[in-house]
Amino acid sequence: MDELTPRERAVLAFEARPWRTRGAKDAAIREELDLSPTRYTQLLNALLDREAALAFQPVLVNRLRRVRDEKRARR
Repeated sequence: MDELTPRERAVLAFEARPWRTRGAKDAAIREELDLSPTRYTQLLNALLDREAALAFQPVLVNRLRRVRDEKRARR
């Protein structure tokens, strides 16, 4: 079975948190996850395509998939 690593679970949990500003989120990505914001976004987008992520956080993953699809449709 396709299981999530602790880091992948941490990325999903991190994304579920509310952020007042993009700058605060970017700083927390660097401090808490030891990732650049670009790498974080890449990991998150890859996670959205995995069934294990959907099983772990279905509401969050479905919401983020909709947002991603809306952005792609606008391009």
